Parts: sequence; C-alpha cells; structure tokens
Amino acid sequence: MPDLTFFLPHWIYWSALVVIPLLCMIAIRRQKGEVKEGQLSYGIAYLFWFFGGIAGLHRLYLKNKGVLIYLPLLVAVLFANAQVKESVNLHSGAMNEISIAEFKRDRAQTKVDLEKPAEGGSVQDKQALEAARQNLEEARQNLENARQEAAAYQAQLDKWNWTARILAMIIGLLLVIDAFLLPGLVRRRAEYEAGLEKEEQRYQFPEEEGGDHSPAAQIHRPWLDWIDKLNGFVGEFICYWSIIAVFAYYYEVIARYFFNSPTNWAHEGMFLMFGMQYMLAAGYTLREGGHVYVDIVYNRFPDRMKALVDVLTSVFFFIFSLAILWTGWTFFKDSVQIWEVSFTEWAIAYWPVKLAIPLGALLLTLQGFTRLFKDIIFLTEKRV
Repeated sequence: MPDLTFFLPHWIYWSALVVIPLLCMIAIRRQKGEVKEGQLSYGIAYLFWFFGGIAGLHRLYLKNKGVLIYLPLLVAVLFANAQVKESVNLHSGAMNEISIAEFKRDRAQTKVDLEKPAEGGSVQDKQALEAARQNLEEARQNLENARQEAAAYQAQLDKWNWTARILAMIIGLLLVIDAFLLPGLVRRRAEYEAGLEKEEQRYQFPEEEGGDHSPAAQIHRPWLDWIDKLNGFVGEFICYWSIIAVFAYYYEVIARYFFNSPTNWAHEGMFLMFGMQYMLAAGYTLREGGHVYVDIVYNRFPDRMKALVDVLTSVFFFIFSLAILWTGWTFFKDSVQIWEVSFTEWAIAYWPVKLAIPLGALLLTLQGFTRLFKDIIFLTEKRV
C-alpha cells in the first residue's frame, strides 16, 4: 500500500475549530422546530461514502446488508497490512545482518592478506593462515545465508504488498459502483422508513434555557439572561468539536492500520482541543448544574435556606475561579511573549490553547456572579 504523507497545516486546524461548529449550528438552526419522519439525507450518505466507505459506513447508514461485503474485505486488508509491517521489520533486520556479515568478511579477508607473506614460514604461521582462511570462508557463508534470508523476506513483503493492493482495489471498485447506486439506495430506504412510526422530537438549543434546578434558577433579568445565553452559545459551539475528533481519529486509524502511515498530529491536536473544550465549557456546566456537589444535607433544606447557603459558600467558588483567571492569564502572556510551540514535530502554537484557560475562567466567573445575583434576588424579593 502507498504511504500517506499528509501533514495537517496549522491554519487548517485552527480554522476547523471555528468553521465546523458554525456550519453545524447553522444546519441545526435551519431545522429548528421541524419534525422529520423517515428522512434520510443524500449528503450524509455521500459523507459516509467519502470518509468511511472503505468500512461500508454508507451501507450501514442505510441499514443495507451490503455492509457485510465491505467488513470482511477491510479486515483482510488490515491483516495484510499487519503482515506487510512485520515483513518490513524482518527484511530490515536481514539487511542489517548483511551489513554485519559484509563487515566480518572484509575483516577476515584483511586477516588472510596479512598472513599470506608467512605462508612459507613456521608451522605456527601456517596454522594462523589456515585459521584465517577458515574464518573468511565462514564469513562468506554467513553473508550468503543473510542474502538468501533477505531475499526470502523481500519476496514475502512483495506478496503481502500485492495482496493488500488487490484487496484495496476491490474495495475501490465497490466504492465507485456504490457512488452511482447510492441515490437509489437512499430513496428506497427512505420510502421504507416513511411508513414507520417515528417518535416526534424537537431539538432544544443549549442557550434557550438553563438546566440548573437551584431555587433561584427561574429568576430572570435581561442582564442575567444575557450571560446565560452567552454560556449556552459557547457550550453549544464547542460541543461540535467532538465531530472534528471523530474525523481526526478516523483518519489516524485508517492511516495507521490501512496505509501503515501513522500521523504525528492527530492525537496531539485532539487532546489540545479537548483541553480547550474542558475549560470553555466550565461556565455552561455551572449553568446546567453539572458540576459535582456534595448535597446530602443541602437537598433537605427549604428553598430560601438553599439560596442562603449558596450565597455564603460562593466566596469559596470565587476564590477558585478568580485564581484560575489570574494564573491562566499569566500563562497566556508568558506563552505569547516567547511564542511557545509544542515540542513535537508538528510544533503547534500553544498560546491559543493557553488563552482558553482565562477565557474559560472568565465565563465560569460570570456565570458564578449570575447565580449569586439570582440567589440574592430570590432572598430579597417579596414572595406571596
């Protein structure tokens, strides 16, 4: 199989983190409030065909039995590539043995050449010359054996390479055929599913309403709602980064096991992305009440007592969030000053990653103030 040498440019990585979530949000909003029954998408079918066709994902999307043709072929290709990798290692070891054998032969030949002038000398000199000739003959035999072994491994490597290529060509031919058959397959499956009863579902946007069930959660003020919506927007935006991870790791698996060409950017790019996602989602998680609570006693309090406890304990929250904000900003400034990059061959810039620390802390702090003010309003307003 040919090697894949794609090296992800930095600008594509950073652009994808912005563009892909925006496209997903636009696509979701276009269907806001709509109920689709039995609908299959031509676009999604071809997306699966393009990115996951070698595994038959487009057939799987259409619940078509044709996927059972792709899966055995894919397993066979993976097995053949594993054999290719093993054969490469064995052939490389054999070539190294040839180099060692050639060195020993040359050294034995030099020894013989040095002993030849003493051929007519004493018995001891003759014995030394004979031993040198025996060593030379042994070295030549070892070299010949190493060359034969290398040739056998080369033949094995060629065999498995051709096997993998033939299997890949079969999969490629099936994909070309499916490219023409896909519209009809989608249409027939859609007609079949149109007759099935579907449960109506409506997508709820994260910024529409918070999920925090604290006593003051239903307090609404325009300036407080604005912060709720901001964290809701950020939460929805970064959740679509998970889609990027699916494609990145899919490419990594295919490149590593299908083409024997592992990347040096997929894993690093994804764990940096998830690190930024972890920080930026902090405010949204607080809004939704998703952080860990020790609420064995708290849940037994009446609502006004809960709000009072929230107000009194908020000081510990703000110590934490403001400390993260301050130290995160320091990390970010230091990173910008030295234009910090990763220590890997990819050498991605670290300052945007470290910028996520103070930004996430800022969103978390704003959401904390929102919750504090809601608790204070809940405690101070007159209730019937």
